[in-house]
Amino acid sequence: MPLGAAQAQAKEVRIAHVYSKSGPLEAYGKQTHTGLMMGLEYATGGTMTVAGKKLVVIEKDDQGKPDVGKSRLAAAYEDDRADLAVGPTSSSVALALLPVAEEMGKLLIVEPAVADSITGEKWNPFIFRTGRNSSQDAIASAVALDKAGTTIATLAQDYAFGRDGVKAFREALKTAKLVHEEYLPTTTTDFTAGAQRLIDKLKGQPGRKVIYILWAGAGNPFKIADLDLKRHGIEIATGGNILPAMTAYKQFPGMEGAAYYYFGMPKNPVNEWLVANHYKQFQAPPDMFHAGGMSAGIAIVEALKKTGGDARTAKLQAAMKGMKFMTPKGEMFFRPQDHQAMQSMFHFRIKVDPAFEWGVPELVREIKPSEMNVPIRNGK
Repeated sequence: MPLGAAQAQAKEVRIAHVYSKSGPLEAYGKQTHTGLMMGLEYATGGTMTVAGKKLVVIEKDDQGKPDVGKSRLAAAYEDDRADLAVGPTSSSVALALLPVAEEMGKLLIVEPAVADSITGEKWNPFIFRTGRNSSQDAIASAVALDKAGTTIATLAQDYAFGRDGVKAFREALKTAKLVHEEYLPTTTTDFTAGAQRLIDKLKGQPGRKVIYILWAGAGNPFKIADLDLKRHGIEIATGGNILPAMTAYKQFPGMEGAAYYYFGMPKNPVNEWLVANHYKQFQAPPDMFHAGGMSAGIAIVEALKKTGGDARTAKLQAAMKGMKFMTPKGEMFFRPQDHQAMQSMFHFRIKVDPAFEWGVPELVREIKPSEMNVPIRNGK
């Protein structure tokens, strides 16, 4: 590197964002990127500098493909000289990125990929995750649904996100009975056959009967409601989702579940800033992945403040281990054992309000990190 370029770089911290700018999870990816930029802006007071160093963000489109993501992250670390990276959107892509971070000895802040294995058996010390994991989703959902006399069947996508999510949900259930797990391809558009198997397993069961849906991206599994589940006394439950997907929730008033984020739930100054500034820029409320991206941005800035702007990996690792930081969801902290951000989740009940195009998740209560016994799965 020429001397001038090296000196210029010494005055910068280079952050690569590897995400689904295109592909099946594009909507999630774009929200995360907007949120990341807002988080950096918020945490630096609008200066986009920390300790005199300019923050430079390099965008990389992984297209939702593990092999593409792998080469983009390697190029970001090597060719673009990124000090650290954020991403990706898909759990399958994330699992391909983890060894790249380890080989290059550079940090990867995982946001928003969810699979437990990312901070579980596939984890390495260069991985920190601001996003929630499958266990946090599942344990929070179990808090909402795990009641005596309840029989549950699950409907999920047949890849890391779906399988890890259902495994964690199954482990979190203490009193309800899980009688069937239905896995369908991520490309499914016709849910009839899967729904019929779910109905057959549930229809003869006593007490409350629930189909718990765990789905991300394309396809509308809520179409199974058209198969007259009410006739068999079967209800649907699910987690939170992005606002466009929650238009489907309007047909399920009273439906309960647990959300990662909904703009009306957390009451704190960071969320107030996010809501106000997102409305100002986009004339719409922030969504689930905006909050995640913002959390990642804040974590980076807080770590750099602790290191005095030093972006060397060992310095950042030391700063981030056990670090507490405020986010739109409230306080998070990186658990030292696996660098998973411990965070609140939100038990909701759906209300139909004509002012909103989506089913509005009303807060039943905040589920604090101390209430969720999230397993440490990395064997460390």
